Amino acid sequence: MNKAQLIDAMAASAKITKVDAKKALDGFIAATTGALKKGDRVALVGFGSFSVSKRAARKGRNPQTGKVISIAAKKVVKFKAGAELAKKVK
Repeated sequence: MNKAQLIDAMAASAKITKVDAKKALDGFIAATTGALKKGDRVALVGFGSFSVSKRAARKGRNPQTGKVISIAAKKVVKFKAGAELAKKVK
């Protein structure tokens, strides 16, 4: 499902216009992004939680040349599905 399909599904489910559904989705994305940038955790009970974790710097290997390369440390976004979501998908 892409963003347009999600907006269509949200509009149909909530009986709102697609414009309002797009505004709601964009608002959710902006709020979640802002919270994660600050290092906060976003938890939606029954759905799951988004969090940021740090990945340490490490050595890797270029698959084409075989040379050892340095991979910089970075922050990555993680999602952990909630119990209800996991149960419904199973």
